[in-house]
This record gives sequence, C-alpha cells and structure tokens, in this order.
Amino acid sequence: MNIGIKLKELRLKAGLTQEELADRCELTKGYISQLENDLTSPSIATLENILLALGSNIKSFFGGIKEEEKVVFRDSDYFEKAADNHRIIWLVTNSQKNEMEPIILELNSGAKMDDDMPHEGEEFGYILSGTVVLNIGGKSYELHKGDTFYYTADKIHYIENTGKEKAEIIWVTSPPNF
Repeated sequence: MNIGIKLKELRLKAGLTQEELADRCELTKGYISQLENDLTSPSIATLENILLALGSNIKSFFGGIKEEEKVVFRDSDYFEKAADNHRIIWLVTNSQKNEMEPIILELNSGAKMDDDMPHEGEEFGYILSGTVVLNIGGKSYELHKGDTFYYTADKIHYIENTGKEKAEIIWVTSPPNF
C-alpha cells in the first residue's frame, strides 16, 4: 500500500497545503513531505492524528470503506493549537472538507491576531466572553459578551482583545480558512 500517495490525495481533497496540515498536527512541513513521498513511515499515533485532521480514520484509510458521515462531535473529537497569545479549538474535525469551519478562538488579554488578507468567503462570530475589537478594512467594531459579527472577507481583517480578561469567540468561516 502506498501510504504517501493516499495521504497526499486526502490532503489535497481537504484543500490543505503541507504546511497547514503540519501546523494542525504539530509536525513539520518537511515531515509531511517525506510521508507523501514515502521516504518515512509514521507511527500509528501520528497517522491517526494526521487522518483526524484530514477528516478520516485508520479503518477507512486502509479498508477503503466509505465512512458514514459524522454528525455529532464530542470534546474528545476536538483538536487544538495553542500559541503564546491564543488557542484555536477545531469543533468539527473534518470541517476542512465541508462548507463551514467552526472553531473556538481563545484570545489572551492584549493579544492581536495577525492581519488576515482579503480572501473569498464569509465569517461569523459570537463573543462568548471578554471584549474584543474587530477590524475590517480600516473600520473598528467593539464587541462584548453576547455580541455577534458577520462579514465578507474581502478586506484586510483582524481581531484583538482589548479587555482585561481572556476572550472566547465561536467563529465560523465559509469556506474553511483556519
């Protein structure tokens, strides 16, 4: 079985670059490249982690069995990426192949996300806690717990936490972007 080619096919189908997949799995882009070129073999745990990020699993990967569409996602299904000033929790593990990608963004006090360049799609958010400022195309909007936002992503945009506490946001992008 040619694991590398199958992984690459799944990655491309999910619309991820090697770097994006590596980032989600806390691996390096070079390692993903080596896997796809069959220059190395992953451990079972690493393969399971990669397949989870690609919306698949070991059984369907090796058995060629079409997996029944997953409808319910539990805390144990989520995966996350933490950085110095924020944490992203993917709520739907196979969202990269779907039309929408829901996450929870936890943004520390005083933190600012990088500028997101204009791209295709729309974004929606619900502020679970904290105070944030959403910047879209040079305009700023202050948001508090219970507020929502919705915009087309055709302008430079970013969010920053201007409050004294950590902010939590449910954020949905369409198409998937995180």
